[in-house]
Amino acid sequence: MSIETAPVNTVAPDEVAKFEAMAAEWWDPQGKFRPLHMLNPCRLGYITRQIAAEFDRDLTAPAPFAGLRILDIGCGGGLLSEPMARLGAEVVGADAAPGNIPVAQVHARQSGLDIDYRHTTAEALAQGGERFDVVLNMEVVEHVADPQGFLRACHDLLKPGGLMVCSTLNRNPKSYVFAIVGAERVMRWLPRGTHQWEKFITPDELFALLSGAGLTPVDRKGFVFNPLRWDWSISDRDLSVNYVTASIRPETAAPD
Repeated sequence: MSIETAPVNTVAPDEVAKFEAMAAEWWDPQGKFRPLHMLNPCRLGYITRQIAAEFDRDLTAPAPFAGLRILDIGCGGGLLSEPMARLGAEVVGADAAPGNIPVAQVHARQSGLDIDYRHTTAEALAQGGERFDVVLNMEVVEHVADPQGFLRACHDLLKPGGLMVCSTLNRNPKSYVFAIVGAERVMRWLPRGTHQWEKFITPDELFALLSGAGLTPVDRKGFVFNPLRWDWSISDRDLSVNYVTASIRPETAAPD
């Protein structure tokens, strides 16, 4: 199987501008990023278990991810980068919105963490020859201009045998009600227009995109919000709104 060269840039400037405007609020658990703060423990649970299983790490060890190089693409203020660094990984946090990087850098310094934050893109990192054991690609793919090209760049960023964890939003009537009407208009967790429903991606579509990028999808789960308990959980069956996938870059390239 041949993989086409990734395009120079899949960044959508209007999408970057949305998150740039909210940069200063990244670490306010009651602010505009409240949904991510609420979801973060669930996301971290999935991510850490996938990394531990793939690289045979003991999560009870003092620094279970020591020796692993992890890229958090679309890192925002560092909500995922910081836990990865605390677990011992060498972390690069990258974001196309320049205003996010100083926020992340300041918070990391205040937390006593050494994280390499960069204002850059997946394509630029790949073209620069950067390689990682793990790529975290969380709630990004629905915001880029060319999802297939973006995922090809993510493939190129992985070492052979490397792991990518990618989450996004399903596209169906339920996701419109929950993610657009509920989160943006009723609860006002996010500014109106943060998401575009037509850019949401179904699980089958994402698996096809991952395969087309040269990756091997190995898992998918749903992130489910319970309004009665006011918390999130992982589901094997309910991928109707938020969901997450794991995929591997094969050790050897498939034949043409």
